[in-house]
Amino acid sequence: MPQTVLYRFLTEVPEAAAIWSALLLLALGLLAVLVARPERDDGTDPVPDPVAEEAARRADLRRYADEVTVAAAGAAQTARRRREQWLAAQDEADRAWRAYDEAEAIARRFAGAAALPAPHTPRTPAEYAARERWLHHAAMAAHWRGDLSARQLADVLARRNGWDPRRHPAEQEIVLARAVREGRRTGWAAAAERERRAWRDAELAAEAARTLAAEAYAAADALRPALTGAATVPGRDEAAPAPVPAAVPGARWRPARAG
Repeated sequence: MPQTVLYRFLTEVPEAAAIWSALLLLALGLLAVLVARPERDDGTDPVPDPVAEEAARRADLRRYADEVTVAAAGAAQTARRRREQWLAAQDEADRAWRAYDEAEAIARRFAGAAALPAPHTPRTPAEYAARERWLHHAAMAAHWRGDLSARQLADVLARRNGWDPRRHPAEQEIVLARAVREGRRTGWAAAAERERRAWRDAELAAEAARTLAAEAYAAADALRPALTGAATVPGRDEAAPAPVPAAVPGARWRPARAG
């Protein structure tokens, strides 16, 4: 029995000692690593770097100034194009008004002649054929001048909407003058509406260009201290740089008042 206990002691104790020695070496290694690279986790944030924050604000401001400058240039070009379109629409409306005024004057002259009795002519098939030829010729000429639309010309040829080729040419001329006047009035109303829309578009574009130009100037003015630096005067302390805004507001859209 004593020999068995001694045998187990001599065979198991070295093995356990080897295991404990390995665990001890591993713990010593981890402790050495922790000592060589300490990690502090005290729950406090790192101290901000004012120089880095200032550089980031300058970079953001410079990027914004570049973007708003490009936008202002595009808005100015759009405003010029809209103004040119408005001037063209204004000229078109003026021409349409003059054409309508001329047609109105002609129709008024014929209105006075309408009170007179129509000339007496023999009512024969040849006479009616001549009247129809005259009406067709006058309507075609008015259409080629732009005084009658294609629909109105079709009405004349189809004898629709009050067009009667059996009437005397004097009466037909009065009806034709009134039709031309109404057509030119419609054209002038459409041109005037286009001119009003073009004017509103030009006003909105001009207001947008003015707003973006002001934003671009403000951004460039805020960026100027970062480009030129603070001036120093001999015998005095160095001047402090101008403060930079934390954020530059975007352009505020304000529609122009139309009408």
